[in-house]
Amino acid sequence: MLFQERENFILQQLQLQSTVKVSELSHQLHISVDTVRRDLKAMEQNGLIRCVRGGACLPECRVLFSDFTGREIIHSDLKREAACKALAHIKEGSVVALNSGTTNTIVAQEMVAAGLHCTVVTNNCAALNVLMQSSTIRVIAIGGMLDAQERSTYGSICEQDFSQFYPDLVLLSINAINYKDGYTDFRMNEVGVIQLLASRGRQVVAVMDSSKLGQCSKCKVLAPEQVDFVVMDDHVPSEIREKYQKKGIQIL
Repeated sequence: MLFQERENFILQQLQLQSTVKVSELSHQLHISVDTVRRDLKAMEQNGLIRCVRGGACLPECRVLFSDFTGREIIHSDLKREAACKALAHIKEGSVVALNSGTTNTIVAQEMVAAGLHCTVVTNNCAALNVLMQSSTIRVIAIGGMLDAQERSTYGSICEQDFSQFYPDLVLLSINAINYKDGYTDFRMNEVGVIQLLASRGRQVVAVMDSSKLGQCSKCKVLAPEQVDFVVMDDHVPSEIREKYQKKGIQIL
């Protein structure tokens, strides 16, 4: 197997899980441990991966853990592509819940642009600012403690307010996914909100751009079976979609 083929295989594995091990790659690729280490070092020098003790992971994307403003401008085209696909699952007159996050703010922009007729329940202050421009969307703002950095509300009051609703559709903006760890996020204030909404929605959909694949964030928030499917942009290879499908994660 040529280096380019091995490189592609390693990158594929990293889209599925957050790390790869030298010993496992040696077995899977039928090459020596020394060859694996040389391959990983070459890939690291090209900026494709980051070598860690005993293996490698994807380069730590600083924007993954940055504030709202920093994330807002990164991968915005991919987020918008995913957001547009999410709109196909919103039925007229339905109640839609949005949690905080830059992707759901873009979802709100697309909802307003499409002139949808529905009700939105959200703790996402940035999305609220957008939704106020619509004359066809009924908006219910969820209260609570204010997280100025994330432009959202959180805490017991927030979760109590959300608990009054059983949304037809929950659209979740989540920070990372891989098929070993499930759904993870670094926003500790948002964990309770995500878990509550996932337990109450008639249909639960994660809206994520493809840069989130294979990533692992600070805290596990949901298992694969707690989300009906993931809506992503079209930059996910079919073979990766199939492998996630086998692990119970459907990517549309």
